[in-house]
Amino acid sequence: MFDFLEGYDLIGAFWVTVQLTLFSALFSLVWGTILAGMRVSPVPLMRGFGTVYVNIVRNTPLTVIIVFCALGLADVYGVTFGAGTDDVKSQYFRLAVFGLSAYTAAFVCEALRSGINTVPKGQAEAARAIGLSFTQVLTLIVLPQAFRSVVGPLANVLIALTKNTTVAATIGVAEAAYLMKGMIENEAALVAIGAVFAFGFIVLTMPLGLFLGWLSNRVAVKR
Repeated sequence: MFDFLEGYDLIGAFWVTVQLTLFSALFSLVWGTILAGMRVSPVPLMRGFGTVYVNIVRNTPLTVIIVFCALGLADVYGVTFGAGTDDVKSQYFRLAVFGLSAYTAAFVCEALRSGINTVPKGQAEAARAIGLSFTQVLTLIVLPQAFRSVVGPLANVLIALTKNTTVAATIGVAEAAYLMKGMIENEAALVAIGAVFAFGFIVLTMPLGLFLGWLSNRVAVKR
């Protein structure tokens, strides 16, 4: 029934997809949190940088960003993120993670900023009144509550990131969509191939969405 799968490393391809998702999620969460801090910063320069970055990146197609990372950063400027010139697969994998992280961080930032806006201003004002700095107020008072209130939106961002990893196939990263492209070119079972890969992404995203939805209800801030 599944003879068309013989000779193809389906598990390996989806494992690359999982790795892309995990690394990109981690880096985008860190960078997105920093951007969110910039967006609400009292320093005009930082606030302006965060605003410009988010608006530019959110309105740029992900494919353009990924291709720029491969052709611009790697081929023109020689950026490799630690990968040697003889290790092309690792180089492009890291560039794909960089591009996905830079893109997703803009959406993480906006989700967090919406969470920051739900924190009563009186709490921040009280913290400043007892001598806490802006950074201390943000990290000790505001962000912990903001994260709890945006678990749901961040879950949606993570699910979108999982599906967006397919764009890495454009620069030759051997994830699920790259393997599917090769199989479609070599096999006749077009519908069956599409169904298998669609099911694979459902297996990756649906349990994640259900778990994070449950977590959102558990940790939500009661106001």
